[in-house]
Amino acid sequence: MVLKYHEGGAMSDDPVVANPEFYSVVFENDRVRVLEYLDGPGDRTAQHSHPDSVMITLSSFVRRISADGREVRVELPAGQVRWLDAQRHAGENIGGTETHSFFVELKEPRPAADGEPSAVLGPRT
Repeated sequence: MVLKYHEGGAMSDDPVVANPEFYSVVFENDRVRVLEYLDGPGDRTAQHSHPDSVMITLSSFVRRISADGREVRVELPAGQVRWLDAQRHAGENIGGTETHSFFVELKEPRPAADGEPSAVLGPRT
């Protein structure tokens, strides 16, 4: 994961640093980092980045994901597993339930990739 810090480390693209009230690290080794995410209706995240990741939903939710003037509505039931291409975005819980999920972030670079984020915004199968 590429972290972007301003002078003094005050701001970061790391979701745990940018949004500590929503993200926490529950496991980490030299190959993966596992984040737990939990928010409530109306909560919003600051812009942050994810490397290539696997997302596991623990609750059903409706969210709006936005980046670079684009927005995507994401509605998923509990118990889903989705791929998340590396991306920078902000999110908002626009539903009536908590968003509770895990992200398994891959630390190894994508094979034969130039490291640029995907044009895909939000999760996919």
